[in-house]
Amino acid sequence: MSKTNDKHESTIVKRGGGKHQHDEHGGAWKVAFADFCLALMALFLVLWLIASREQQNLKAIISEATESGMLEGQGQKPAIASEPSGSLIERFPVPHTGNGGPGNPGSGGDANAPKVGYETQADLSALSKALTELSVEAGLAPNLATVVTPYGLRVMLHDTDKQGMFMRGSALPTGRFARLLQKMGPLFAQMRNQMLIVGHTDASRYAGKDRGAYSNWALSTDRALSARAQLLTGGMRTDTVLQVVGMADRGPLHPEQPLDGKNRRIELLILTSAQSRAVAGMFGAPAAGAPAGKALVGTASAGATVSLPDAATLETLRGQLPTSP
Repeated sequence: MSKTNDKHESTIVKRGGGKHQHDEHGGAWKVAFADFCLALMALFLVLWLIASREQQNLKAIISEATESGMLEGQGQKPAIASEPSGSLIERFPVPHTGNGGPGNPGSGGDANAPKVGYETQADLSALSKALTELSVEAGLAPNLATVVTPYGLRVMLHDTDKQGMFMRGSALPTGRFARLLQKMGPLFAQMRNQMLIVGHTDASRYAGKDRGAYSNWALSTDRALSARAQLLTGGMRTDTVLQVVGMADRGPLHPEQPLDGKNRRIELLILTSAQSRAVAGMFGAPAAGAPAGKALVGTASAGATVSLPDAATLETLRGQLPTSP
């Protein structure tokens, strides 16, 4: 009986397969790949947020410039004079958005309207009060300071830690500053006084040497010219401005802090009639009645003159020079 059962029994042998090449790695690589994808997605999200923020800042700058009237209307190609005696300097038209009218910016409105003269201290104080009210309406009261001086009214429009008058390192005015200057235009259009526009910067310098490169001298002059353009846009007459000057960082309000924001400013010097004549006489023709061959120096009351020798005197002086051996 036992022999019969032995015939039907069979032995099953199970052989294990050999090790595969990648069995030792397990599933750790999947976890590492998932971490890498998560970090990459976070990086893309951060870059997208930065790009969105830059677009928002750009839109805010464009919107502010548009509100100030600097980007209104269609672009115009600078005109170059074609006459033989014309200048080849590009002429950029002044924006036509002021009370001066689209046909004649800077005309000052009604030319027959009576003009107001600010000569006394009381007159200049009244003008200072009117300018202060305009700065309050524009939200720039901390940026304006006025001083009544013997030669006129000194109006200082300077930067603060919270509000600048121009884009940093540029002659492009901010929207608020441009609107304030345009509101000052009609007020200045009704006065007989003339003014000086002076631009100032802080001690920060552009990279490289000033020689032949854009410097604080050019920046301060460009900002003064930009302020003049905004005043003309508001309706001020062109003959109101007697001089436009750029002083770079040579006239700081705070010499002990050369980088202070108040050093970056535009000054409007509203001159009395006597001071206007004195400034104009410094650069104009000599006063009438001056002796021939003499040039006036200083005021007429001083009577100081410098004699210019004639040709015969010059020859006599040359003859007295020692000759070389």
